[in-house]
Amino acid sequence: MSNSELKGIFESFCAFGAGNNAKPEMDNAKFNKFCKDTKVIDKKFTSTDADLIFSSTKGKGERRISYSVFAGPALDAVAKRKGISKDALLGQIVGSRGPTCSGTQAENVALHDDKSTYTGVYGKGGPTNTDLGTSDLSNITNRAPADVRGVQR
Repeated sequence: MSNSELKGIFESFCAFGAGNNAKPEMDNAKFNKFCKDTKVIDKKFTSTDADLIFSSTKGKGERRISYSVFAGPALDAVAKRKGISKDALLGQIVGSRGPTCSGTQAENVALHDDKSTYTGVYGKGGPTNTDLGTSDLSNITNRAPADVRGVQR
């Protein structure tokens, strides 16, 4: 495993969700995502362990770790906690494909998706956002002559 491969994986996790403002630094949430997506988290190594390792390896008052801290003390601590060699851990990391993004897919809803089942106004095409014949007051008001009580003649 080369150093450039590990650095590429580190930078891809740093850039995940950051858009064009990606910095080569990893925060706690991205370190946890790294551990989950590379299948480092298991029964021996939990997300709590990942939080504790991140907190112990970052500098005091810092919120992110650099690549040198990630590749050195952080991965050493992860390998020690899992009870495997660092080379085996690096092999597992390189075997991954980088960060994954999975969203929730909505199920089919028969009454919503099938327009032939629509009822009422929506079955006839739905309401309009432009009312016809309301462009001036003559179409809205009734100006027919009436008596004193307001009864139309």
